[in-house]
Amino acid sequence: MAIALLEGCEIAGKDVTGDALLTQRALASYLVERQAHYHFTAKGNQATLQRDIALLFEKRGAADFVEVTPPDHGRIETRRIWCSTALNAYIDFPHVGQVFLIERESIKKKTGEQTREIALGLTSRTPQQASPQRVLAVNRGHWSIESVHYIIDWNYDEDRSHIRTGFGPENITRLRRFAVGILKSFQKPAQSIAEMMRSLCFRTRLVFDYLRMTKNSAPVSPGL
Repeated sequence: MAIALLEGCEIAGKDVTGDALLTQRALASYLVERQAHYHFTAKGNQATLQRDIALLFEKRGAADFVEVTPPDHGRIETRRIWCSTALNAYIDFPHVGQVFLIERESIKKKTGEQTREIALGLTSRTPQQASPQRVLAVNRGHWSIESVHYIIDWNYDEDRSHIRTGFGPENITRLRRFAVGILKSFQKPAQSIAEMMRSLCFRTRLVFDYLRMTKNSAPVSPGL
């Protein structure tokens, strides 16, 4: 279905990102044939590919690029990336330009709690076309989109929704995304969407404030 969906899109010169389920050879070949570039994640559904990339970076040295983000939402995040072309001729995957490992480290300011995640992947862009900094930026762009899906599924349990008739599933997911977009525009540092939703259950007036439907929340035009 991914190829059918992309048929109507202008993708030449663009980076097309995908999670592990889309890390498929047929899709990779299709994207490159249309002068686009892929940026894929390697996980258990491509076990050999995942193992080869993990083994390459097992004894990694200093990172090729390090990014530290401001303490937004009450946490400090550090991202490190390592890139390599050493597997280009070895792994059985079309048009690979380089593989990468990204390490995400997060520290909660209040508690000091620390988490660490590792992400493996590959891209058709060569080091000349994409520096480690750019590869990391593309990866962040992908997960900023994925995070919206995660928020919706976590807070609305969308994957187990029983709404299946007609345009019901499409309409309800649009409403949920609209609601999350509104909430994120009012979100404060260290405040979660789940916390905001619980607050709205007890303070329904806030719903109208968020929607700019009350006198003290609606913008006032000059002369009124």
